Amino acid sequence: MAWTIGTSPNSELANRMLMDACATLGDGERPVIHSDRGCHYRWPEWIRICKENKLTRSTGAKGRGPDNAAAEGFFGRLKQEFFHGRDFAGVSRNEFIERLDGYMTWYRDERIKLTFGTSIAKRRRELGLMA
Repeated sequence: MAWTIGTSPNSELANRMLMDACATLGDGERPVIHSDRGCHYRWPEWIRICKENKLTRSTGAKGRGPDNAAAEGFFGRLKQEFFHGRDFAGVSRNEFIERLDGYMTWYRDERIKLTFGTSIAKRRRELGLMA
C-alpha cells in the first residue's frame, strides 16, 4: 500500500504514489491497478510507469459505483476516524499532513479489522502476502 499527500490532486502526486507502490513489489508481482477515470490515470507518464512495471490497468466503467466501492469505503472510514469530530483550528498545513500520514501508517500497520481479528498488515503476513 502506498499513498501520497499533497495540497493539489495533480499528476505528480498520482505518479509518485504509483512509483512508491511499485517499489514495494517483489519479483514477479504484477498486481492490477484500479483507478477511477480521472485524467491523472490516463496521462502518458502514468501509463509509462504501469508498462515499465508490467502492471495491468483497470478503470471502472462510467457510472459503475461498485467498481470504486473499496476505495469509497476507505475514504468513509478515513473521514469518520480521522477527520469528523476533531478540531483542526490552529493546525498548520504541514502539521495536518503529518497527522494524516500518521493515521495512514496506523491504518496500514495497526488498525484491527474485525473480520480478521488482527491488523491488515499482520493478516497479510500470515497469508504470505507481505514480509
